[in-house]
Amino acid sequence: MARGGIDVHRLYAALDAQRTARDLSWRQLAKEIEVSPSLLSRMANGLRPDVDAFATLVQWLSVPAEQFMTSDDKEGRQEEPELVTQIGPLLRARKDLTPEDVSYLEDVIQATIRRVRALPKD
Repeated sequence: MARGGIDVHRLYAALDAQRTARDLSWRQLAKEIEVSPSLLSRMANGLRPDVDAFATLVQWLSVPAEQFMTSDDKEGRQEEPELVTQIGPLLRARKDLTPEDVSYLEDVIQATIRRVRALPKD
């Protein structure tokens, strides 16, 4: 049976993207999310947050927790985070986009990725 875990690097990258988009320091981000700055420092070093902190972080990101989950059969392979996982927080941080706009753009990006992956490889 495969065990699951948290992809700390992917979660930290999503937090960093949102932090950068909002022009926040890590300390300001911790205050906004209502977590300790040391939690973010530990994550920068690859340490996993506890379950409550994980739930708080993904809720703040407005991203499904499943996007940051791994299983043993995927460990050992460095995979690039999904494009929408990386871009989503940046889109949500934009003041000129409504939630509907963000959802539409995420759908367009996903459809484009599926289309490109379906193209024959030369």
